[in-house]
Amino acid sequence: MSDADAQLVARVQQGDKRAFDLLVLKYQHKIHSLISRYVRDHAEVQDVAQEAFIKAFRAINNFRSESAFYTWMYRIAINTAKNHLVSRSRRPPSTDVDVDESDDYSGSNVLQDMQTPESILHGDEVAGVVKQALDSLPEDLRTAVTLREFDGLSYEDIADVMSCPVGTVRSRIFRAREAIDKQVRPTLHRL
Repeated sequence: MSDADAQLVARVQQGDKRAFDLLVLKYQHKIHSLISRYVRDHAEVQDVAQEAFIKAFRAINNFRSESAFYTWMYRIAINTAKNHLVSRSRRPPSTDVDVDESDDYSGSNVLQDMQTPESILHGDEVAGVVKQALDSLPEDLRTAVTLREFDGLSYEDIADVMSCPVGTVRSRIFRAREAIDKQVRPTLHRL
């Protein structure tokens, strides 16, 4: 955990509510982005994020700094989002990441200039195949590879989030990548 986060958590645990506001400011965009993968309505995303931060504030004295604050907050946010969907009689999504939402990388201008209608069509086709491949993975593999590839978490943080050993995380990510590659490769060869 970063020194700044550790200091803020310690201050909150000593009763400084303003320190928690700083943690909220630091992580609110990441948490909103995470929740939006589960909850589609923007107003509901705001409500679920607020509920997640309230739960974190109430439970902050139980936080032991064994993992990063964000990893702990991430777990709370995912559980809050899933509970929200269940309470609304909706099923959680079959995938933890919508490939369409992962296109945040703008790339360089050179790459943007090279986009032709044909390359865009091929890119959409590949994205669709990757999404299908992700959707077809068992939840444990999908979650592990999503946390690594889309959220950039370390193997150790993923192990904390998934409550399993790091070796299991490495195995799940390897198997997920292998399964995705197996489904995507024929499309790439055809293009």
